[in-house]
Amino acid sequence: MTSNGATRVLGRLAVADGAGVVRIEDRYDTDIDDLWSAVTEPDRVARWYGKVDGDLRLGGAFTLYVASADLHSTGRIEVCEPPRSLRVTTRETDESAQRGNGPAPFEKTIEATLTPDGAQTILAIEVRGVPLDKIEYFGTGWQIHAENLAAYLTGSESADTESHWAELVTAYQAMSAAIR
Repeated sequence: MTSNGATRVLGRLAVADGAGVVRIEDRYDTDIDDLWSAVTEPDRVARWYGKVDGDLRLGGAFTLYVASADLHSTGRIEVCEPPRSLRVTTRETDESAQRGNGPAPFEKTIEATLTPDGAQTILAIEVRGVPLDKIEYFGTGWQIHAENLAAYLTGSESADTESHWAELVTAYQAMSAAIR
């Protein structure tokens, strides 16, 4: 929430090629090299998002485990242009999907673009290929991940995910109604 009680929404929702697009953008109080490290080095990614293992270079395959969602995925690195652009394609494993209550596994593309702005860096995360009937949940989740990244970078506590989820999902549901 902001100081005036309003929920701060970092994202926008859209449709492209019949699938959902979630775009989250925020400004981080760190330089581009530190932020690049936080979104690409496995030990740092694990502190705010999930555990990444594998061949972490252009064209490489990797596995990802996001504990907060009990989600296992496989992926590949499509673009890696340090320290400005990273694009990966991921798909939840069938076994992971059978345990959860989300949509059937689907391939999605996640692109991170970093732009320096003085002593700060702007990070835009765009997730393409999201099922339209679940887009508000992906918007909410990706905003929480972006906020967890900010908390990690500043050494502060992440928000209580459960209560914050309830705040955010309402805002993202309103956005999703406008694009369906």
